[in-house]
Amino acid sequence: MDADLQKPNAALSDQSPTAADEHVEGLPPGFGVGWGGRIAFSIAVAFSLFQLWTAAYGALPSQVVRAMHVGFLLLLGFGLLATLKAKTTVGRAWFWCLGILGMGTGVYNWVFYTDIIQRSGFLTHADLAIGVLLMVLVFEAARRLMGLPLAVISGIFLAYCFFGQYMPGPLVHRGYDAELIIEHFAFGTEGIYGTPIYVSAAYIFIFVVFAAFLERGGMIALFNDFALGLVGGARGGPAQVSVLSSALMGTISGSGVANVVASGQFTIPLMKRFGFSPAFAGGVEATASMGGQLMPPVMGAVAFIMAETLNVPYADVVKAALIPAFLYFGVCFWTVYLQSCKSGLSGLSKAELPNPWKAVREHWPLVLPLAALVWLLFAGYTPIFAGTMGLALVTVLILGAPLAARIGPLAFRLVFWLAVGIAAASFLRYGVNLLLAVIVLLVIGCFFVKGGKETVWLCRDALAEGAKNALPVGIACAIVGFVIGTLTLTGIASTFIGAVIGIGENNLFLSLILTMITCLVLGMGIPTIPNYIITSSLAGPALLALDVPLLVSHMFVFYFGILADLTPPVALACFAAAPIAKASGLKISIQAVKLAIAGFVVPFMAVYTPALMLQDGGAIAAAWGYPVEVGYVLFKAVLAIMLWGGAFVGWMFSRLTWWERVWAFAAGASLVAALPLTDEVGFGLAALFLIWHVWRTRQQPQKAVAV
Repeated sequence: MDADLQKPNAALSDQSPTAADEHVEGLPPGFGVGWGGRIAFSIAVAFSLFQLWTAAYGALPSQVVRAMHVGFLLLLGFGLLATLKAKTTVGRAWFWCLGILGMGTGVYNWVFYTDIIQRSGFLTHADLAIGVLLMVLVFEAARRLMGLPLAVISGIFLAYCFFGQYMPGPLVHRGYDAELIIEHFAFGTEGIYGTPIYVSAAYIFIFVVFAAFLERGGMIALFNDFALGLVGGARGGPAQVSVLSSALMGTISGSGVANVVASGQFTIPLMKRFGFSPAFAGGVEATASMGGQLMPPVMGAVAFIMAETLNVPYADVVKAALIPAFLYFGVCFWTVYLQSCKSGLSGLSKAELPNPWKAVREHWPLVLPLAALVWLLFAGYTPIFAGTMGLALVTVLILGAPLAARIGPLAFRLVFWLAVGIAAASFLRYGVNLLLAVIVLLVIGCFFVKGGKETVWLCRDALAEGAKNALPVGIACAIVGFVIGTLTLTGIASTFIGAVIGIGENNLFLSLILTMITCLVLGMGIPTIPNYIITSSLAGPALLALDVPLLVSHMFVFYFGILADLTPPVALACFAAAPIAKASGLKISIQAVKLAIAGFVVPFMAVYTPALMLQDGGAIAAAWGYPVEVGYVLFKAVLAIMLWGGAFVGWMFSRLTWWERVWAFAAGASLVAALPLTDEVGFGLAALFLIWHVWRTRQQPQKAVAV
């Protein structure tokens, strides 16, 4: 225990201020140099402190919090563009001016909050000028930080509000004047300040900062060592390490692309050194990292948006995601195993593997805040409360480590940690002020012990890094408000919904295919969160009208939003892995699709049998009980995944011929179809295939082929 309590501080003090810096969408690492970099860093810290204050005390109206959140996003975003991207003094001054104007829109909403509400529908010229400025700045920030596609898509929706009255047929609307459009998007709660920005301000930001603290504290090292020691010796060990470490990273990280950059630096070179091709190594990392967004409790921040949109408890969203998440990573493990068998690759030697349980023993305190977070979420506390308390607990843990290291006898250290733990846990009874007092006392104490100041600076750096990591998510939530606002203002969503329902009345499968294609096409240019928000707004109600359970329909959209980042030709996650793997992003994308192709079966199966997402049961549950139906559906899904994995890799127990691959694919497809007798046909084809393949494998030896 002595070593355990001191280890976290050792990890912290050894880490340089930029060790955890990552490439954020459209931005290099760090905050820049000189006075501009110091100002941007200070803004990031202030942003985090403001969000933590509002989360802990809720002292401001929701509309003000949303406006200030967007103001800080614009100030920090343009400030970082000034310090990290601008090449000239004029360019830097221009970006800082835009950032200050963006912050001004938030301050304006705060100062004139009551007046704006009272004159709703009769905005002044100043109001309209601020509204236009806000809309322009959000578009420019999204274009600079998120790329052109998301800005273009949102711009098309906004243009439809202005010119839709001239559109033909079912696309026409009655027409809206400019003042109404500006008020709707810039001051209402269905535009820029809509539900996505509310969730970004209330939930997502806190969890991103929480992840930054854990990463700074050494959680990435813990995940990597644990994964390497646990599965590194299995067949295809380095690739299996990538899958497991990415799954673990997904529990705390909100970005699949960030996962690629963070863990890929370690796993991709290891896979290449072991014998995997650069494209395959990049594909494994991209596939596994994107799947991290399915892993509770954070789920790429979509869990909070989904819970808020559907008005369901957060725990219900997590429950629906559990089995699909495990199946997704089961697909990754299985496909990597088959590819390794096909290529004749074994695992790492024991001498190369760390002891996974030693890594846990050395860093076990880092797991406690994550465990507390999960407990609070499932105990019925709100995500904002759970996230704030989880962040406070990890801060207490980090700040207490250097103090504990200075206490001599083990018994005294135990008493110290027990006292700190009891004081920190007392917030449930006595409120957040007690927890804040504990943190302040620990900060003061750190200034009087060796290594304490460095730990305080590390916490400061984590606040700044968390704000920077939250920047692309927040900007995406702001710009996607134009899409949501257009749907609510014009009612155009009903046209798409009617088309999907019209198809689905005769063939639900075709409606699902249309929805899947919509998700994949949109996802080629925009990240998962705005992709989910847009497609769920369009397809969610349509699938609900076709008797697909609401939560299942939203998970269906979310799942394919994740897979969109692996799909050519854009494949954001694959192109993030390309410079690390030193391979073409397109080649990596092809490998990623091959790795994840069996996972395409999961959302379709969930639509036909919602028990796969732990939703209402069907005939089997009525006859035999709900657990039997869940077990049956899970067995079907695992068998279908196993068959599809073999079909697409071309290996099961030995190399498959082309007609065996067709046979395996047909058997898996029959298990997915959920039509009369298809289960029986699928099980029959699967049994015959396995019997035949095992018999043939015993008759002839197989040669490995290059991956």
